[in-house]
Amino acid sequence: MFAPNPEPARLSRVEFIALLAMLFATVAFSIDSMLPALPEIGRALSPENPNQAQLVLTSFVFGMGLGTFFTGPLSDSFGRKKVIVLGAVLYIVASAVALFTQGLEVLLLARVVQGLGAAAPRIVGLAIVRDLYSGRDMARIMSFAMMIFTLVPAVAPLLGAGVIALVGWRGIFGSFILFSIFATGWLAWRQPESLPLQSRRPFQLSRIWAAVGEMLSHQTVRLSVMTQTLCFATLFMSISLIHPIFDDVFDRADSFPFWFAFVALASGSASLLNATLVMRLGMRRMVTLAIAAQLFLSVSMSLIWFQFGADGLGDMMFYVFVAWVTSVFFNAGLTLGNLNAITLEPLGHIAGTAASVSGGLATVISAAIAAPVGLSFNGTPLPLTLGVSISMGLALWVMLSMQRFDTSGEVAAE
Repeated sequence: MFAPNPEPARLSRVEFIALLAMLFATVAFSIDSMLPALPEIGRALSPENPNQAQLVLTSFVFGMGLGTFFTGPLSDSFGRKKVIVLGAVLYIVASAVALFTQGLEVLLLARVVQGLGAAAPRIVGLAIVRDLYSGRDMARIMSFAMMIFTLVPAVAPLLGAGVIALVGWRGIFGSFILFSIFATGWLAWRQPESLPLQSRRPFQLSRIWAAVGEMLSHQTVRLSVMTQTLCFATLFMSISLIHPIFDDVFDRADSFPFWFAFVALASGSASLLNATLVMRLGMRRMVTLAIAAQLFLSVSMSLIWFQFGADGLGDMMFYVFVAWVTSVFFNAGLTLGNLNAITLEPLGHIAGTAASVSGGLATVISAAIAAPVGLSFNGTPLPLTLGVSISMGLALWVMLSMQRFDTSGEVAAE
């Protein structure tokens, strides 16, 4: 006789962590490897306004945000592997369209569809981990996977620059196709389905709307999603503008992949610092302090630029900017994980759907905030530094409102 709820089969830990990191890396590779290609895309497809090439990044993020709403619930209904494979098909078809298109509008539409497909490994990969592991085992698996994952933003621009040097910017979309085929083929061949048939639930839009309604009924959740949105926006602003600033302001486009690798590796240590401090300070206080520090640094960076400009401090201004932009990425490591945890605190009974909905809302709205900031680039870092300053100022106000609400007695404080 078979047990009614058999334990899902598992790969070895080493292989599973490597596969998981590969699935997670789809998003980072799809964004960061495009950075060196933006000038060439602008010249080729939008010569009258090359700055519009930045929309190649935010359109992908927008599509990923839309896909985040549905991939979790779909995988609860149809199984994890099927949804990831379907996402890969969308991603590969969109990459092929982007590879051959001659117009920026079609390229941007293809990037939206790419983002829809990339949402599957991002969200469903987390669900697979939860299917197979729990508690400290789950935390350990995620930690190892994220350690490997942090290497992807560091090397992706170098890989993108290498592909451009060999076959031109269109070749990057070919590399996306190969990457997705490899990662999805590995999953399909080696990873058994982790969600048994008897554990699946019917897909219903009403469940998603009910989850939205329940999330919005919690003031702490509303405030946490707002803060997460603003933190994501600063990250996407920085990703959109960092290459144009290196190129147009500091004339360092050739060395950009190496500097970006430094920024990615330096900011990757934020997760380790957060793991140490959050146990002492608590999630809310940790996020509030990190945002306050980033607000101070961003206002200071704006004032320094107003005072000295590009040449007032010589080469020192470049290093000041690198230090500041590293702090923006570092801040993401100190805030986003904690904000996810705060959001899901009162929603454990609908955690999967809540994670999809909150992630989708934060990603879509933050992309909409970041896009006009990117398009306002004027040959200086000021659109970025001021955009980050405003976002962090609003985020600090929201977090202080959350703390006042938590200590009012309606919600138990940490």
